[in-house]
Amino acid sequence: MSVGQTKSTLRSRNDLVFDILNYSILSVIALIVLYPLYFVFIASISNPTTVLNGEMWIWPKGITMEGYSRIIQEGSIWRGYQNTILYTSVGTVINVLFTVLAGYALSRRDLYGRNTIMVYLLITMFFSGGLIPTYLVIKKLHLINTMWALILPKAVSLFNVIIARSFFQDTIPNELLEQAKIDGCSDITFFAKIVLPLSKAIIAVLALFYAVGYWNSFFDALIYLGDESKYPLQLVLRNILVIQNELASQFVTDVESAEVQQRVASLLKYGVIVIASLPLLIAYPFIQRYFVKGVMIGSVKG
Repeated sequence: MSVGQTKSTLRSRNDLVFDILNYSILSVIALIVLYPLYFVFIASISNPTTVLNGEMWIWPKGITMEGYSRIIQEGSIWRGYQNTILYTSVGTVINVLFTVLAGYALSRRDLYGRNTIMVYLLITMFFSGGLIPTYLVIKKLHLINTMWALILPKAVSLFNVIIARSFFQDTIPNELLEQAKIDGCSDITFFAKIVLPLSKAIIAVLALFYAVGYWNSFFDALIYLGDESKYPLQLVLRNILVIQNELASQFVTDVESAEVQQRVASLLKYGVIVIASLPLLIAYPFIQRYFVKGVMIGSVKG
């Protein structure tokens, strides 16, 4: 056997060992990530007693759809679902719009004082007024108990602005702008007809970041919303998880036994978690390629 063949054989064996180790580690990580989601799903259709006793691990036991049937009948859960969709849609559009505009403006070399502006913006990443001053400002603006209290205070994330700025610096060359101006293109036209079509990747990334943040948010609603009809789904879910005993009697009014109420409340808990997670799980595969591309491009420079 020649030296070249020996090296090729060793390389093939090393590659095989690496692939085995790599796939083994990734399989373990995937199992760690996916099993909790799978467990929540099978727990939502299993007998709550078997779940509480730890008798269910792989397959559902005592399959029942009572939890989902009660979720369909419960108005507060669907009202929270509608509120979350509204807050997420409106908030994501506003956030992406402001972030893209700010990121593009800060990426332009002809913006006077852009480095000074970035310094002032960076300060806000490390220092904030805190919860009480923020609450007082929102109260003075008469935003308490409105959806704008959940959207306007966090209309722009500086971290996402930096990602967008890096993306525009790496993707939109100055020569392209100069050529467009020679052809009589204004800044607004250049941004709308050239920059935006080339920025689908970063827009998808920003939309995903903001949408996930709004969809999972409950703390702002807990602080600023007092009307239960305006609660987002995550706050309804939080109440089910934290105040389960009270909500058991609230949601399961047709059952007198406290034990049965607790069992049905457990089904509600797992069922609402599944329903709350479905939209993001369904949407992510369609924007995954934009997500990976946008993150990699936007993270090259700071």
